[in-house]
Formats: sequence, C-alpha cells, structure tokens
Amino acid sequence: MKSSLSQAAAALIRALSARAGVDRDRVVLTDIHSADWQSLTFTGERHQIGLRITGRDSGQAVARMCEGLDDAEFSIPGIIVADLCLVGTAARTPNGDTELMVEALTVSED
Repeated sequence: MKSSLSQAAAALIRALSARAGVDRDRVVLTDIHSADWQSLTFTGERHQIGLRITGRDSGQAVARMCEGLDDAEFSIPGIIVADLCLVGTAARTPNGDTELMVEALTVSED
C-alpha cells in the first residue's frame, strides 16, 4: 500500500525546513504518521514527523528550527498549525547528522 503526504503534512515539512536555514536537500524526512482529527467545530490532522538534518552544522540548524517552536506562527494557506512541539530531544548521529521528531496538529481553515 502506497501512502502519500497530505497537503498539510507537506506544507508543514516545508515550513520546518525553511526555519532550519539550510538547503532543503539537507532536511531528510525519515518518518511520518498522519491521522485525521476532528472536534465539534474543527477538522484537521495529527502528525508525527521524523527529520534528519545532515552536515557538521546540523546541530545549529536544528536549534534554528526548534527555537520558539511552541509559539511559532506559520503562513500556510488554508491550514492553521494549532499545536507543534519537539518530541524528546534532538539526537546527534555518529556521522554528525542530527535527528529529531516533532508532533503537530493542523486544522483546516474552512
């Protein structure tokens, strides 16, 4: 079974990559799980996103990405990022890359 990224998940990954301040090809998607979510008044998705930032300066890139993440505002047409946080702590790999996991709730604006 082939799974694809939802528009909300893809937009969120692009926004997180931009926060890192490195070339997009250095931000590698390692894991993604998205599930539909709804309340009485909103619909959206819950996401768990694993990323690896490559390169010797990956720790600084992750720090830029995660700085103020809990309060960050994103400009994603049609999507509100209602909740976003780092899960645990970012971990350095033996080759110098840094891996992290984020969880997010995105809500449709309509």
